[in-house]
Amino acid sequence: MLENEFFEREELGKLLLSPRISNDMGLRSHEQLVVCVGVMFLLTVCITAFFFLPSGGADLYFREENSVHVRDTFIRNEALRKKEQEELLKKAEEANPVPIPKPEIGAADDAEGRRVFVKQMIKFAWDGYRKYAWGENELRPNSRSGHSSSIFGYGKTGATIIDAIDTLFIVGLKEEYKEARDWISEFNFKDLAKGDLSVFETNIRFTGGLLSAYALTGDKMFLTKAEDVATLLLPAFETPSGIPYSLIDLQTGRVKTYSWASGKAILSEYGSIQLEFDYLSNLTGNPIFAQKSNKIRDVLTAMEKPEGLYPIYISMDNPPRWGQHLFSMGAMADSWYEYLLKQWIATGKTDQRTKREYEEAIFAMEKRMLYKSEQSNLWYFAKLNGNRVEHSFEHLACFCGGMVVLHAMNEENATIAQHYMDLGKNIGHTCHESYARSTTGIGPESFQFTSSIEAKTERRQDSYYILRPEVVETWFYLWRATKDEKYRQWAWDHVQNLEKYAKGNAGYSGIRNVYDSNPEQDDVQQSFLFAELFKYLYLIFSDDDVLPLDQWVFNTEAHPFRIRH
Repeated sequence: MLENEFFEREELGKLLLSPRISNDMGLRSHEQLVVCVGVMFLLTVCITAFFFLPSGGADLYFREENSVHVRDTFIRNEALRKKEQEELLKKAEEANPVPIPKPEIGAADDAEGRRVFVKQMIKFAWDGYRKYAWGENELRPNSRSGHSSSIFGYGKTGATIIDAIDTLFIVGLKEEYKEARDWISEFNFKDLAKGDLSVFETNIRFTGGLLSAYALTGDKMFLTKAEDVATLLLPAFETPSGIPYSLIDLQTGRVKTYSWASGKAILSEYGSIQLEFDYLSNLTGNPIFAQKSNKIRDVLTAMEKPEGLYPIYISMDNPPRWGQHLFSMGAMADSWYEYLLKQWIATGKTDQRTKREYEEAIFAMEKRMLYKSEQSNLWYFAKLNGNRVEHSFEHLACFCGGMVVLHAMNEENATIAQHYMDLGKNIGHTCHESYARSTTGIGPESFQFTSSIEAKTERRQDSYYILRPEVVETWFYLWRATKDEKYRQWAWDHVQNLEKYAKGNAGYSGIRNVYDSNPEQDDVQQSFLFAELFKYLYLIFSDDDVLPLDQWVFNTEAHPFRIRH
């Protein structure tokens, strides 16, 4: 069969190429049909063969002419992105032709000079954001362009403006405050927000930042905007148990948990709602926010805690169940404990349930998780995975030194107060050692305690610093409580190291390795730089009557709320 078919095709080819077929020779109808079939066959063979040529032939031709290769497409997109960035940069320079002056460390030997210097740092960072990333969530100070992390979705919601406005007001940057206030007055969160937003981050940065601006200024525009944002988050709380979902898309109404959390909610997120929501209800008279946060508290109060501890994960069932027995003072747990204490303080110390549950939780953590290192006698809270102890301490967890000092400052029992004051000092010292033992004088994201190292890390993935505030936060509370000058000096050392290693072209960046003598910057100016680190640095060099701690309480983003007396 194959031989006959080949023979027929060969004969057909001879016929098509025969000189007997010419333009002046008439073809009969069946001969015309044969010619057409033959031409179509040859075309089919040629086209098929063309696509089976080696990569150096047809494939290369199409790649070069049409650029369909993924790598080439990426290169072109990257080139287009750089071109767009250059155009935006050019526009920014044309709109603001005056160079942004960088602060320089001079003879700042007293608290007033150092406070003024921190104010100059704030202005330098703000001017870079205003010039190159206005309305964006954050700034890339070296690229001089906008930046946004996944917690903000993919919309341009001006996170830096809202996170910074209370700090601008506190430090007296009046023109900058007015710029921020004018932008917020036109701010419509639902229109600007796109994609999956973190309910937790939106609450502490946006609701918290706007509530703080209202508390400081009395401008009701801020309160209205805070209520608008919080109202948009309410669908996340429509669950069988009242434990809210972690993410919400305001455009579609879709709510969900993080995919990596296996359908569970996270303690530090659903547990860090009450301070803002209860304060908002108190200010507006709208009870819905307090009801949502109280429901979460009721659920947790009713649950049995393993050895008095709170696991990081909880299911979305009704009733909910604890997930894996992971316990931490740091990431995914930290602000839950902070809010138990601060909610008691915020209510004028009337919420006794909150105080009792805070004391029970801290006692359980001291019993199971508090350790002292063998070589340097450094105190730290380890992590627990079931009964397995991980002897590491996170930069995030360094906040707890300030937390227990704040407890001591508000505790009537003198013995208990002294115990927590001493613990706060020990934690503050440990966290300072994580800074002092690095090349840059800046502490890593996490550090370990082993037989060979203490308050350091040998893990490359833990050696970065992203402008976190928790260590300075603890030094701030220790300064207010003790007036020991070393805490101010430690803070000033950090200012100098920020200037040396974190200052970029138009702002401040995180650094990728605190143990490098010339560390690479990550080119991200976090919004919480304004809300937290700058604020604590400014306050530590200020008098106590600037936000006195018997009248103000800070949320976990360092936004101050008035205590209700």
